[in-house]
Amino acid sequence: MDLELQKFKADFFKALAHPLRIRILELLAEGSKNVNELQTIIGVEGSAVSQQLSVLRSKNIVYGIKEGNRVLYSLRDPMIVDLLHIARQIFNNHLINAISMLDKFTDDMAKESDG
Repeated sequence: MDLELQKFKADFFKALAHPLRIRILELLAEGSKNVNELQTIIGVEGSAVSQQLSVLRSKNIVYGIKEGNRVLYSLRDPMIVDLLHIARQIFNNHLINAISMLDKFTDDMAKESDG
């Protein structure tokens, strides 16, 4: 059972391991959208958006509902919004740590040049 869970997690994170897929998920977190809407907002070709949506669909991260001649895509699990938010917090923490290290380095360099 643990091995199955670890494999699921690995596959899930592999599916997220692309900047365009993350951007698509961020936009779908705001509400359902079709390929044309995503393409317009992101500014990439529809085929690129469709390709990434296909990956996300294959891992059951998003789903599509046919409306006329369009497919409206949505997040399968609303907890993905939380995951994206947590990832942003982790990024911010790393950024804060990097800034702190840079500040310390700058202070140390200033002390060496003064001394």
